[in-house]
Amino acid sequence: MRSTSTQLDLFAHVAAAYADAPASTLDNATLYGIIAERAGLEPDELETRIPIGKAGALHNAAKRRIRWYQQTLKQLGVIERVDGERGIWKLTENAGQDLQKAAAGVKLVAFSTELGIAVWSRCESVFGCLNEPIALCVTSPPYPLRQARAYGNPDEARYVDFICEALEPVVRNLIAGGSVVLNISNDIFEAKSPARSLYVERLILALHDRLGLWLMDRMPWVNFSKPPGPTWWACVNRVQLTTAYEPVFWFTNDPARVRSDNRRVLEAHSDRHLRLMQAGGAQRSAIYGDGAYRIRPDSYGRLTEGKIPRNVIQRGHACNDTLAYRQHAAAIGVPTHGAMQPTSIPDFFIRFLTEPGDLVVDTFGGTIRTGLAAERLGRRWLVTEWILQYLRGAAELFRDFPGFGMHPALATVGKKAC
Repeated sequence: MRSTSTQLDLFAHVAAAYADAPASTLDNATLYGIIAERAGLEPDELETRIPIGKAGALHNAAKRRIRWYQQTLKQLGVIERVDGERGIWKLTENAGQDLQKAAAGVKLVAFSTELGIAVWSRCESVFGCLNEPIALCVTSPPYPLRQARAYGNPDEARYVDFICEALEPVVRNLIAGGSVVLNISNDIFEAKSPARSLYVERLILALHDRLGLWLMDRMPWVNFSKPPGPTWWACVNRVQLTTAYEPVFWFTNDPARVRSDNRRVLEAHSDRHLRLMQAGGAQRSAIYGDGAYRIRPDSYGRLTEGKIPRNVIQRGHACNDTLAYRQHAAAIGVPTHGAMQPTSIPDFFIRFLTEPGDLVVDTFGGTIRTGLAAERLGRRWLVTEWILQYLRGAAELFRDFPGFGMHPALATVGKKAC
């Protein structure tokens, strides 16, 4: 009997067989032959019948596995029966129009480069089997919204368990001093109340108590281009202020050995500060805060490479990668993601918390911005995303990187002309 991982690999072969077939149509006999050749099955594996189940009925195990993945593709809306024909299936006309979510256990390498891999899968199906040292996880999971977005989300009551279960296998592989960066929403309210939910605080405590993560910092992502909200409590009832930030939390498994280095993210000095340094520093003495803060005649006189960033991230949603992604998605004919993060956010944390060659992961990949930032910075990366269309649009952002390859099944997602 083949291993579970080998069996799961058959899914990719089944999907690719339909993608490569003339008119995207295959009968089962032809499908079995194609899979046997691609998967390297022995000839007798398609003929040998063994007792299966309590009744001990004789079945061919390899063909049963292939048909199981065939049925998975049917449930996902990728293939359908040819009308009036028995055992003949084809790609659906609307494959790629409705969001296709990976079923439990499905793992398909959607696209890859020399440095990284984007997998169509639920995160637990991939990271639960991973045995590779991880330096950093940067992720923005679905928020616990009362009105779910198209990609879905857990409710608030389930949210803490949902995040802990998703991150547990990542934390298990985190190197000493590795980090987890989590972008979630602060705009979740108690039912029928303008009071904000305390789920954020519960989550922070749970990540420490359950997974042994230490909170290094909470950094507000200030975004003045956010639409005014919360609509009901700020714009209609006028009891709240409109929000302009989301919290970004930085955790590590070992504060004493944390691998951060703020010299990797230094910012340019202002012209005024440069003139001050070039003039030899301050030319006065002053004492503030009851002696806690002192200015001496030589203060700020040492020339430095740059200034240490503040722990506030000020970014708008505007991003060249987002614009390119939207253009690609429109050309291909796939839906766009409803909540995209600018690439500059994972870029900052990858530079701050990792070194070239480190492995960076994202459990909720979205449009694969963590992978894109890691690719540009020379880090290895692994990203999972369970919506096939988001992966298809994001793949276009990686075409010019060395070693780019896309699974044939992914090419069928979207307009038939693609």
